[in-house]
Amino acid sequence: MGDYKMEQSILELRETFRSGSTRSMKWRITQLNSLLKMMTENEAKCAQALYQDLGKSYLEAYKDEIGLVVKSIHYALSNLKSWMSSKKVSLPLIFIPSRGEIMAEPYGLVLVISAWNFPINVALEPMIGAIAAGNAIVLKPSELAPASASFLTETIPLYMDNKAIKVIQGGPDVSQSLLTHKWDKIFYTGGQRVGQIVMAEAAKHLTPVTLELGGKCPTIFDFNSVSSNLEVAVMRIVAAKWGVCSGQACIAIDYLLVEEKSASLLIDMLKKMLKRFYGNDMTKLSRIINKYHYDRLCSLLDELGVKDSIVHGGSLYDEKLQIEPTLLLDPPLDSAVMKEEIFGPILPIITLKNIHESIDFINSKSKPLAIYAFTNDESLRKRVLAETSSGSVTFNDAVIHFISDTLPFGGVGASGMGSYHGKGSFDTFSHEKAVLKRGFFPEISARYPPWNDFKMEFVRLTYSFNYLGLLLLLLGIQKPPRTYRGN
Repeated sequence: MGDYKMEQSILELRETFRSGSTRSMKWRITQLNSLLKMMTENEAKCAQALYQDLGKSYLEAYKDEIGLVVKSIHYALSNLKSWMSSKKVSLPLIFIPSRGEIMAEPYGLVLVISAWNFPINVALEPMIGAIAAGNAIVLKPSELAPASASFLTETIPLYMDNKAIKVIQGGPDVSQSLLTHKWDKIFYTGGQRVGQIVMAEAAKHLTPVTLELGGKCPTIFDFNSVSSNLEVAVMRIVAAKWGVCSGQACIAIDYLLVEEKSASLLIDMLKKMLKRFYGNDMTKLSRIINKYHYDRLCSLLDELGVKDSIVHGGSLYDEKLQIEPTLLLDPPLDSAVMKEEIFGPILPIITLKNIHESIDFINSKSKPLAIYAFTNDESLRKRVLAETSSGSVTFNDAVIHFISDTLPFGGVGASGMGSYHGKGSFDTFSHEKAVLKRGFFPEISARYPPWNDFKMEFVRLTYSFNYLGLLLLLLGIQKPPRTYRGN
């Protein structure tokens, strides 16, 4: 899209928002229903696009993307009326008679820039929130998932309000051009480097941003305390690491912490579970998105000392852009695989003398998007919650928090800012406007000059919520102290 056409599209969207059409509940419900219709009528076409981009099976495409979007639309439709309703709040008694409320209003024109690893879900999930909140929207899908980007570009205009919702397709140059414009809110999903660029551009217009980034999500495996549930725990780890886009997910397990004495048994169980789930059939796993990221992952394994740490897998399939599920045991801590977010089917296993050392290990790195801890030790759980910082914590499972509509999803520090999902998506694209309504009687002269000891005491008692003292002061029973030192 040329600069002139982009400019015209943005102007049209602003005019649509200013007309007030997107604010009505009817418009929001209509658009959400249209999006639901789009997903249900084009399910197979959408799944095919995901297969073309990432090699996702139909089940994985529905489980991790299409179905999640459908679920979120239903949830938004079920709760939209309550989300839109103003929330009454109490006010100080001194304001009587008055009423206070918080009103959710749409930001205006919002930009959603999505990522390639879940190219349907991370494009439409925030868009659901933006629609529910009553905004006009530009969606910029990732060019690295071209089939999915084309699906969104071609299909959305057939179902949605084209004057209020537009898809603009293109590469980094298009993203850069979009970021030069003034937006009322920007929502970005992707890596930290581009997240910094988005934030810097947004700052030029003082535009609020939500950044959904990533990081190295650790898993603490307290072998002894979950010994009676080892098989279930290992199943959940394998499913969370390799069953979700072959580890190409911001919430994927990045590395695993376990005590030295338990490492070999855990590795044996992981190997057996991988064999049970996938056998030797690599078609059951998503492929790496492109040659660049495939080569990047291969270079992680080729680094000095890392290759020697491979205890399972490591086979490479250049033509298919696939890497066999790979386990590393104690790779060098200064290697790239332990410093960079992996975003692939490689799992480093780091051994510790005592599992409680995992707290310091995690804290030595940037704040992760998620921490997973398989433990029934209450003291360790308390330490994880109290002594670490992360976007979320999940005990005895991994990744599943992403599908919950009642839990906010987002990062902290280098893993992002802001959150979404469920009402969180609505809140992300809404400004909470404070509203105070007051009558004209009674009026209190103590709020106006000239100032004196009585008015000074009145203010002091008001700010300390001492209403009994105020009453006694107003009735003349309590005399004000001589404290005023004004002009």
